[in-house]
Amino acid sequence: MKILIAIVIILALAFGLFVIFINSGMYNIAATSEHTGLTLKIINATKDNSIRKHAKGIDAPDLSDSAMIREGFEHFDQMCVTCHGAIGISKDEFAKGLYPLPPALSEEIEEWSAAELFWITKHGIKMTGMPAFGDTHNDEAIWPIVAFMQKLPEMSYYDYTNLRSGAEEQDFGHEHEH
Repeated sequence: MKILIAIVIILALAFGLFVIFINSGMYNIAATSEHTGLTLKIINATKDNSIRKHAKGIDAPDLSDSAMIREGFEHFDQMCVTCHGAIGISKDEFAKGLYPLPPALSEEIEEWSAAELFWITKHGIKMTGMPAFGDTHNDEAIWPIVAFMQKLPEMSYYDYTNLRSGAEEQDFGHEHEH
């Protein structure tokens, strides 16, 4: 019984200290101040595990269709490149001030499955600046964005700018020498 009382007292004290800490304003929430290592590990583990859990059971359609990829490019170029950049294309100035910094998708996209990318794009991620596009785009409009994002690691600056210029022929996944 004494052990149970000691545990309750310790938990109550810990909770009290936590409330005092939160109300103290001591933790710097400025985007110019990085999280502590422990805080960052907790946030990243929570984010990664949440995405993987919520994306389970989502079945991706065939994402290899060139027309679908081109449609995804149009959305990506209008909505995503400003924060995430693309190969040879810098993030917009405002995105460089976000914390955490939006990932360079051409470098990190392979970490996520198509279902996970779909879930992230549809639902966004709290407190990262990643919006939920599910409010403005139905599933049929989000899948092409995912199809395009999966091509980013294989694309060159030349490929991306060709898409921007409206080039009709695009050989997705093959780098060009220029």
